[in-house]
Amino acid sequence: MDEGRSNKPVKAGYVRPLDLKHGRVDLTHGSGGRAMAQLIEQLFAAAFENEFLAQGNDGARFALPPGRVVMAIDSHVVSPLFFPGGDIGALAVHGTINDVAVMGATPIYLAASFILEEGFPLGDLKRVVDSMAAASRAAGVPIVSGDTKVVERGKGDGVFITTTGIGVVPDGLELSGDRARPGDRILVSGFIGDHGMAIMSLRESLAFATEIVSDSAALHALVAALIASVREDVRRDPHRGIRALRDPTRGGLATTLNEIATQSRVGMMLDEAAIPVRPQVEAACEFLGLDPLYVANEGKLVAIVAPEDAETVLAAMRAHPLGRDARQIGAVIDDRNHFVQMQTRFGGRRVVDWLTGEQLPRIC
Repeated sequence: MDEGRSNKPVKAGYVRPLDLKHGRVDLTHGSGGRAMAQLIEQLFAAAFENEFLAQGNDGARFALPPGRVVMAIDSHVVSPLFFPGGDIGALAVHGTINDVAVMGATPIYLAASFILEEGFPLGDLKRVVDSMAAASRAAGVPIVSGDTKVVERGKGDGVFITTTGIGVVPDGLELSGDRARPGDRILVSGFIGDHGMAIMSLRESLAFATEIVSDSAALHALVAALIASVREDVRRDPHRGIRALRDPTRGGLATTLNEIATQSRVGMMLDEAAIPVRPQVEAACEFLGLDPLYVANEGKLVAIVAPEDAETVLAAMRAHPLGRDARQIGAVIDDRNHFVQMQTRFGGRRVVDWLTGEQLPRIC
């Protein structure tokens, strides 16, 4: 994890341990010299240790199983770095794994790039890196290559992390935002808005009887269960099964559905009463003047499913710990304007338009 040199630090004589209690990142940690080697060896390599990093090259060399390769990249600039239910380290792992998984792929490897600000506490960096390593190991997706840069004090905000994921999708499986058809059902795997409101509640010092906790999680096992639940049906009839999967992150559920409606040139009709929102999230949104439909999620997915398979996929969601609160929230309709609309609790109807502007900055 360095700039233009081997990922394996050079051990030249005695190198004293990093001062993780009082030490801070300085510009020498990005210089390519002994201080950088020390940071890589004692912090990054120690946490992420695996056979690929041990190769000691500028990149990782590996084989992939048969199938089509999926690659996704995501940058993480969340503020604050630590929040109820997670932190920027675990978030960087989960976010990229999910981007690969909703393409129908099995995530296999990750790469990570760190931009560190001069003066950032080494103890906090270790906390981030350890969380990232734990999330990677729990998901079974190793971090096999990386890079580290240091910017001057005031030119960053502690730490920014960019992760790239590689996965493989089997031949014959097609999940894409342009495959939705009128009559398809819209499913969501659980309560929306938890992540965004966990961050905003911390920023605004809002207190509730029940703490709002981020839903940050790796969704690849849930995705695999959903695909498996309709595999035989799709083999018999390729027009059945899951059309599209998405993780509704920035812009939330509303923006994700507008993206799919535009790609597929269809409309959507939602049922407001069916959309799961926790009472404390709804209260926080009301207090801050926000709409939970536009609030980011980091451990939820949206599925567009053929009508014949909606109940099967919904049951598979609810059988998995990350989908036990899943709901069917609407249907795809024929609409030449490609509008996402919603039947309100009061019997009316409104358009759920694209997000305008930045409702929640630095949320992921």
